[in-house]
Formats: sequence, C-alpha cells, structure tokens
Amino acid sequence: MGASRTLLICLSLASAGMVGIGVLAEVAPSLVILFVALMAFGVGYSICDVAMNLSGAANERRIGRTLMPVFHALFSVGTMIGAGVGALMEHLSVPIGVHLVGVGVLGLVAAQVSVRFLQPAEHVEEPAAAGAGATGVDTMADPLSDTPDPAGWRSRLAVWRDPRILLIGVIVLGMAFAEGSANDWLSLSMVDGYGLTNAGGAAMFGVFVTAMTVGRLLGGRVLDRFGRIPVLRGTAVLAVAGLLLVILGPNIGVAAVGTVLWGLGASLGFPVGMSAAADDPRTATASVAAVATIGYFAFLIGPPLIGLLGEQVGLLNAFWVVGVLAVLAGLCAPAAREPQPVSR
Repeated sequence: MGASRTLLICLSLASAGMVGIGVLAEVAPSLVILFVALMAFGVGYSICDVAMNLSGAANERRIGRTLMPVFHALFSVGTMIGAGVGALMEHLSVPIGVHLVGVGVLGLVAAQVSVRFLQPAEHVEEPAAAGAGATGVDTMADPLSDTPDPAGWRSRLAVWRDPRILLIGVIVLGMAFAEGSANDWLSLSMVDGYGLTNAGGAAMFGVFVTAMTVGRLLGGRVLDRFGRIPVLRGTAVLAVAGLLLVILGPNIGVAAVGTVLWGLGASLGFPVGMSAAADDPRTATASVAAVATIGYFAFLIGPPLIGLLGEQVGLLNAFWVVGVLAVLAGLCAPAAREPQPVSR
C-alpha cells in the first residue's frame, strides 16, 4: 500500500481500537468485543511502528544524517506525556473509559492531519550510474514509495535467513528487553528492594525515561561522530553498569545513578537497529519488519519472565537476566556496521 497509506490506515485502526476499549469500559463490557478492540489496537500499532521506522530510515538516507534516535526520543516524550495525562485524569476522577475514548479520538485526528505533511516517498535517484548510491545499493527502487511493493512472499521471508538481520534482531531484542523490563518493573523493584513509597518508585521510573530521552536526543550526533559499533558497545556497557548498580547498590542514591546509566544504555539499541535493518533499500521493508518482530518478542516475554523470576528470587535479582541480554546485544554490535561506500 505504500508508506503513507499504511500509516494512515494503521494509525486510524489503532486509534479506533482505543475508542472501542474506552466505550466498552463505560457502556457495555463484553469480553469478545474487547478482544476484537485490543486486536485492532495491537495490529494497527505494530504495523504503524514498522512503517514509521521505514519512513525514518528513508529520511536518514536522503538527508545523510542520523535521525532515528530523535524520532524515538519523541516516542519517549509521548510516554512521559501519556503518564502525566493519565495521572491528571486520575486526579480529576475522570472515568477511564472517557480518558481512553479521548485518546483514541485524538489519535484519529492525528492520523488524518500528520500524514498529509509526510514527505512523499517517491523514488530517489542518486547521481551514480545504474542507480547505485554511495552505499553501494540500488536506491532507485526505494521500498518507501507510495506504490505497492511487487516483491513476493518468498523474497520477503528470505531476510529471516540473513545472519546479519538476525544479529541486528538480537541487538534490538536485548535493548528492548532492557527498556521493557524497566517500563514494567523498575518502579516496583524500587519499592520492594529499596523501601521507597509508590510515588518514589514512580519518580525513579521518571528518571529512567528522562535518561532514555536525553540519550536519544543526543544519540544522533554521537552516532555520526563515532559510528554505530562503538556507540552500541558503549551503550551496552552503560546498561550493564547501570543494572549492576541497581541490583547491588547499597542505597537509593547509588541505585538512582544506576537508573540513569541504565536509561542511557537502553536508549539507542532499538533506533540504531531499525536504521541498520533498513540500510539496503531493496529489502528494507522486510528487514525492518523482521527486526521489529524479534524486538517485540522481548516486550511479549519480558514482563512475565521478570515477574516469575521476581517471585522466586526478588525483582532486583531478576534483573540479572536483563544484564545478560544487554551483554549479548553489545557482542552483536558489529552486525549493525554502516554500509561501506563503493570504490570507483
């Protein structure tokens, strides 16, 4: 369907699902209809996520600068705004159904308005012979064109046999696991492990999200200067160091420093993985979808895994699994190496 139509349809689908969830919460609770609404939200959100990352990668190629971390920083900003609005709605005793319907309606409006301002994803021809750009790949057949992709299912599934794509998927998996584990369990771990109040635990999560946002806002410049591999290795080290301070810290001050390092360390793995997966425009759509699928697996298994381990050994000790995956992501960093220019 092309990038623009996909974003319009899928963002609208996700927003409609949110409206449906809100209406059900207030009017007529129904498990079957709720299932349909949640499926609409999940399917629309996930496909929209892939399309947004593809569009971000196209902008990076055309502008020649690292932009993906900034786009993901705005995702983090949205998370903070959403949390703040949710807290305000709770404080004002606004029914949750009304809240969700309002969010869904805003999403529908945003879908109609924002897509109009997207840069048309037309074919881009580099000034090189036969359409070979500086990266050595054919840039004339950009998959972000607003025309259907003629590739068959077999060629799309072929990326799952590409070792590079699978290793990039491991990078995203490890860092998505680090991000998702903090989203779901950091606040409670601070309450259980360090004796903070619920408000204090929530504040510590705010520290984490702020660190992630800062890391993503600054990440583009750092990546352009040092390259993907050193940055991915460095952020993996930061994430592991932060986790060690959170798990083993003698007091909340040390844990707070660890939370900042953890947030900075987890900030760039997902956006860099999306950019790396889209390096070859000919296979970018299938590659980004594959890497996103692997990354979403972390969000699927991460929360219950940490919860189950937390019941047995405590939440802080359960975070050792997150550290192991962060180490694995750092070891796979060479897979995200930038394309080499073609010698002439």
